[in-house]
Amino acid sequence: MTESERSRPPTSVLLPTVRWTEACSEVAAQLGEDDELLVICDTGDDPVAERRDGESGAEGEGDGVRVVLAGEPDGCSGKANAIAAGMAAAERDRIVWTDDDFRHPPEWLATLNADYERQGPTTEVPVFVGADPLGRFFEPAYVIGGTLAVSRGGIAWGGAVVFERDDLDEDAFLADLRRTVSDDGTLAEHLDVSAADRTRTVAAGGSARESLERFVRFLQITRRHAPLATAFNVALSIALASLCLLAPVAGAAFVTALSGATYALFGVRRATFLLAAPSVIVSPVFLAYALARRTFVWGGRRYRWRSMFDVDVEPV
Repeated sequence: MTESERSRPPTSVLLPTVRWTEACSEVAAQLGEDDELLVICDTGDDPVAERRDGESGAEGEGDGVRVVLAGEPDGCSGKANAIAAGMAAAERDRIVWTDDDFRHPPEWLATLNADYERQGPTTEVPVFVGADPLGRFFEPAYVIGGTLAVSRGGIAWGGAVVFERDDLDEDAFLADLRRTVSDDGTLAEHLDVSAADRTRTVAAGGSARESLERFVRFLQITRRHAPLATAFNVALSIALASLCLLAPVAGAAFVTALSGATYALFGVRRATFLLAAPSVIVSPVFLAYALARRTFVWGGRRYRWRSMFDVDVEPV
């Protein structure tokens, strides 16, 4: 442990998941002497709940790992419910949120803590990589609308964000979290964050249905938390699609160059930027579908999100 790690405040890391994954082991191995990792699941029926009674994990995980049962969500998403339960159970003032769907290199936690010491609340920047053909088709939109937005827009990404309790009104934040869908969208409503100068690659989708549901959920989140930005994006989508249809060569060249430049800005080396033109052409159809949908499926539950704080949830 370095001197800076010894001197920093202890940290509570919140990781919602229903099973012990490689990400859990990666984070557990990085805990300092006074840090803790809270692995948050729904109920005792989840596979990871077997570790509640102190079962040891992989060699090198260290101490400080606890499993927290959040219970079934009522009036909020399973993710929001898990984060709220984790915040209540956490014993440290410095909080890190993370997910189990990307790699956490050995210095991940130390680097996030160093970010906080330098600039306060900080989020890393996600790059969503499609795990199925439709997911790959959406990649240019995710890089421009997700990666670029988080990097430049002061938006928190729940996959990797660090803050301290005193940075926000925790009671008000938790009250909102327990009656809405988006954990990081709600955090961004209560907390000003800076973006780190690095990205994390996150697998997205796995089947066409999963990718479509993710697209609907992402648009519903931006619709609730950034309605003006969503209206602008819809108008821009229609304008770019019209350009590509009315002036195919110039339009395709423009959107492909824009996509390629954005990929290059974040060091994303994937040929999917070449899908920008066909993606733009059909994007108004997908946007209309996502806006028309009244429900979406996420993590084995179906959500009806009527307004910011009016959520119905039921198992699929």
